[in-house]
Amino acid sequence: MNRQEFTEFTRDRFRFLDGATGTNLMKAGMPPGVCPEAWILEHPDVLLDLQRAYAAAGSDIVYAPTFTGNRIKLREYDLENGIERINRGLVALSREAVGDKGVLVAGDLTMTGRQVEPVGDLPFDELIDVYRQQITILADAGVDLLVVETMMSLQETRAALIAAGEVAPDLAVMATLTFDADGRTMFGTDAATGAVVLEALGAAAVGANCSTGPDGMAPIISAMARATKVPIIAKPNAGFPVTDAEGNTVYDMKPEEFAAQMRALTDAGATILGACCGSTPDFIRALKESYGDAAPTEVVRRQPGEHVLTSERRTLTYMIGDPFMVVGERINPTGKKKLQAELKEGNLDLVCQYAGEQEEAGASMLDINVGMPGVDECALMRRVLTEVTALTDLPLCLDSTDQKTMEEALKLYPGRALINSVSLEKGKAERFLPLAKKYGAMVILLPVGENGIPNTYEEKIDNINRLVDLALAAGFVKEDLVIDGLVATVGADPQAAVSVLDTVSYCREHELATICGLSNVSFGLPQRGYVNTAFLTMAIDHGLTMAIANPSQELLMNAAFASDLLKNKEESGARYIERMQRYEGGTAPGLGQGGTASSGGQTASAGSAPAAKVLTPGELVHRDVMQGNRRNIRQDTLDALAAGETPEGILNDRLMAAINEVGELFNAGKYFLPQLIGSAEAMKIAISELEPLLKESGGGRPELPAIVVATVHGDVHDIGKNLVVLMLKNVGFTVYDLGKDVPSEEIVQAAIDNQAAIIGLSALMTTTMQEMRVVVQLARERCPEVKIMIGGAVVTEDFAREIGADAYTKDAAEAVSTAKRLLGIEV
Repeated sequence: MNRQEFTEFTRDRFRFLDGATGTNLMKAGMPPGVCPEAWILEHPDVLLDLQRAYAAAGSDIVYAPTFTGNRIKLREYDLENGIERINRGLVALSREAVGDKGVLVAGDLTMTGRQVEPVGDLPFDELIDVYRQQITILADAGVDLLVVETMMSLQETRAALIAAGEVAPDLAVMATLTFDADGRTMFGTDAATGAVVLEALGAAAVGANCSTGPDGMAPIISAMARATKVPIIAKPNAGFPVTDAEGNTVYDMKPEEFAAQMRALTDAGATILGACCGSTPDFIRALKESYGDAAPTEVVRRQPGEHVLTSERRTLTYMIGDPFMVVGERINPTGKKKLQAELKEGNLDLVCQYAGEQEEAGASMLDINVGMPGVDECALMRRVLTEVTALTDLPLCLDSTDQKTMEEALKLYPGRALINSVSLEKGKAERFLPLAKKYGAMVILLPVGENGIPNTYEEKIDNINRLVDLALAAGFVKEDLVIDGLVATVGADPQAAVSVLDTVSYCREHELATICGLSNVSFGLPQRGYVNTAFLTMAIDHGLTMAIANPSQELLMNAAFASDLLKNKEESGARYIERMQRYEGGTAPGLGQGGTASSGGQTASAGSAPAAKVLTPGELVHRDVMQGNRRNIRQDTLDALAAGETPEGILNDRLMAAINEVGELFNAGKYFLPQLIGSAEAMKIAISELEPLLKESGGGRPELPAIVVATVHGDVHDIGKNLVVLMLKNVGFTVYDLGKDVPSEEIVQAAIDNQAAIIGLSALMTTTMQEMRVVVQLARERCPEVKIMIGGAVVTEDFAREIGADAYTKDAAEAVSTAKRLLGIEV
């Protein structure tokens, strides 16, 4: 079933998925710690009975139990070489179960358990190949479609969709993310952003699964529906896990209650319905009975005229006529000798500085260009993207004339990018438009023809129309396109500005967004800031959507805000006042109170921002931790020591102060998992330089007690656990990391052998969280003095109390304070 067939299959009606597999397999006797795929093949009747029951209950689509059938997961059980046999066998079982009932079989994929770069050590290309391998097998085995589910990382979901597009382009792909209580994934992606990116990559349906019960999923489903046009999937858990009288983990909702609460999700826009952990065929039957004959609720979807770009954690939506936007131009070596020199040396300090300064100055997105002689542009682009995406949530405009570099950038970028640019010269449109389509990007169309810059306005308009026709034929819509006004200098062509203004007007009349490289207009002229600013205000009046410019030019930016105000654009008054309040007394640089150019003149003409404060080496160490700057923190730490700061002072006043601030930002929802990991890793580097000096001086950190940490038996997830270990080590605890899938006896024995004060336990699955109870009971018998703290995606404070644990910690940032509190150490 291809995407178009899937669209028809789901049009104007509800469709029903299956329910839980894992919790039902556990009920049927599957023990913790085994490979589920292998166990199913050894006990085929269990799956056949379950999926026959789902088909009979009303499922239109059942998921083949290939969930963790990728080579990385199978390697944990020494079954990697059996990947084809396992996946084929499982698809065959699902096909046998549904028979000729008209039920579709979806090949099921999920996360690998390894973190992708830069958060982890798994190269993105390797991750794509992992999914490519499994999808090839599933497609050849005869699945009707694919589903990528229970994804906590947008980047990993992108890898699966990219792989599917390469090896199984004729199979529709459904994609569902799983969200924390704050409405974001573990890696910080909000629902709308995730949905936009996945739809742009070709997902036939997007949505959410697992995460929560129906009542907690409505805001997520609503945000996804509002941001997209494809069908929305809702597959929540059967409420929340609780413990029954026999000590088993069960879920607190009955089928009828579940179906009733799903009304909130159908009202929010979900039309593909299923159930996740804790559910049974009775839940699907209740859904079918409640909604099988109902018409889907009409909700507001993504509107015509809405243009949407994203980073991994932020969405930028705009329409023609909305407030003007600036694309920060400074990360481009053209004409910047200092930046060129640093890039050739492999030094990205200035790149990172420009990224932060441009965001602070009000840029809506950042242009990234690293093309120049003497560098490997593709490799350098990879490095720059890694650094910049860790520093800013602004969407990026990827700027390169090299096809290899552009594809690498589009592949790695964890959002929906804007390509700068596509023209008619040298077959560029034929090469770059397919790349943009493959990776779900928007495109700037540059009206340069086969013979170069157009000589007349009419030729420029003809080039625009030809480019738009090519883009529409390639599958884009007008909302995916931005037209470059092609600015030339008025010093050489007195009609250059007029031509651009006419072009902007033409595009606005034809509902096309516009952009231009603003400063080109004044090239070769004195006092260029005045020319640029006057041109900008005229262009905004004609309808210019955005410009590539330096947002640190205060005169330019303030004129743009004032132009929006005078044009009475939405919220322009509040935006203008908020910006002017940055200046004491409402006086902007270069302007007196009367609104005339001040006598100094330099700021008004150059439009430059005040010089940045020069930080001391110690302050740089603090900033390195805040920004997760692993490149420079070692040298900055050495420089701080050379400048006279003591090891103790750097540790306490710089590193600890910074990591505590990072934890506060994380808890406030302003930092997310990648930033937390980056900061902790940076701090670890600095501590490695300080520790020998601290020991020599006798002024080292107070020796904190030992902690044993493990993911419980049967659970092979360790992302959160690894971060807890890193955070605890950074503040001075001696940590014994036992790894994942650790038997309860081994955990308790390690605590005894190492005289641990605390046992830390992690579980990500409801099917394994009961192992925590086993550890607690065993520890109370053999080492009752040891404190126990637990955490993990499915774990709650109520569950911690229920099993007798001493504390619940919701995340790695909180783990440090929780451990100190348990031991009576001042936090």
